[in-house]
Amino acid sequence: MESLIAGLVFALFVIAIVLMAVRIVPQARARNVERLGRFQRTLQPGLNVVIPFIDRVHPAIDLREQVVSFQPQPVITEDNLVVEIDTVLYFQVTDPRAAFYEIASYLQAVEQLTVTTLRNVVGSMDLERTLTSRDTINSQLRGVLDDATGRWGLRVNRVEIKAIDPPRSIKDAMEKQMRAERDKRAAILNAEGQRQSQILTAEGDKQAAVLRAEGQRAAEILKAEGQSRAIDQVFQAVHRNDPDPKLLAYQYLQMLPQLAQGPGNTFWVIPSEVTSALEGVSRAFTEALPKIAPTASSAATDEAAAKAAEDAARAAAAAAEAVADAEIEGSVLDGRPRTTIV
Repeated sequence: MESLIAGLVFALFVIAIVLMAVRIVPQARARNVERLGRFQRTLQPGLNVVIPFIDRVHPAIDLREQVVSFQPQPVITEDNLVVEIDTVLYFQVTDPRAAFYEIASYLQAVEQLTVTTLRNVVGSMDLERTLTSRDTINSQLRGVLDDATGRWGLRVNRVEIKAIDPPRSIKDAMEKQMRAERDKRAAILNAEGQRQSQILTAEGDKQAAVLRAEGQRAAEILKAEGQSRAIDQVFQAVHRNDPDPKLLAYQYLQMLPQLAQGPGNTFWVIPSEVTSALEGVSRAFTEALPKIAPTASSAATDEAAAKAAEDAARAAAAAAEAVADAEIEGSVLDGRPRTTIV
C-alpha cells in the first residue's frame, strides 16, 4: 500500500515537472528566459521546453503594433499661451530583450519623452502656427521618438496630434475674428454684386436709349420722307391739273370754318381775302351760266341756269353763315369777347 502511494506521488511529481518544462507561447508574443538569474534566450511562438527550477520565464511581451493615447498635456507656445495638446502614439516592440532589460517601463518612458519633445517643438511656434502646422509637429515628434526609443527595442511608426485646445478667451477671440472675416467677405461680395448689377443695368439702359434713339431717328426719317413724297405728289397733281383761281377760292372758303374749331382759340382774325373769295365764287357760278337767248323750247336750259344760280347763292349764304358762326363762337368761349378783324 505504501509503495502504491509512493508511486502515485512520484507520478504526480513527474507530471508537474513535465508541465513546468513545457511552455507554449502564442503567436505575436515573446517571453524572455533567465537561467540562474542571467538572460538565456527568448521563447518564440509555439512549443518551448525549459528546465524547471533553473530557468525563469518572464511574462509575455506583445509584439503587435500598439496604440497609446496620452492625456492632454499643457504646453506653452512662443507667444506665452498655454494650450492643451492630446497625442496618439503608434509603436511596436521589435526587440523583446531590449524592451525588457534596457528600460523599466517603456510605456511610461515613451509618454514622458513625447511630452518633453512636444513642449520643445511647440515652444518655438506661436499659436497660429501651432494650429496650422500639425504635420510639421508630427514629423518632428516621430523623428525624435524613433531615435530615442531605438535602443529600447521599440519602433515608433506614427505620432498624431488628436486635439489642440487653446484657452477659452483665445477661443472667443478667434471666433470673433473669424466672424468678422466672414462678415467682411460677405460685405465685399455684396458690394461686388451691387456694382456688377449697376454696371449691367447702366449698360442695358445705354443700349435701350441707343436703340430708342435709332428707332426714333429712323421713324423721323421715314415720316419726313413720307411727307416729302406726299407734298411732292400734291404739288405735281396741282400743277398737272392746272387749277384756276376759282377752284382755289372755293377751297379757301371750305377751310375757313375750321379756323375757329380749336378749344384754345381766344382771338380769331378774318382775313381780307374772304370778301375776294366770296366774290370769286359768286362770279364763278355766275359766269358758268349759259348765255343763250330764251326761246319757247329752252325751258330745261332755263331751269338748269336757275338751279346753278340757286346753288351759287346757297354757297355764298353758307360761307356768310360760317363766318357769322365763327364770330359768335369766338365771343362765347371763356366768357371773353372775340374780336373779328376784316
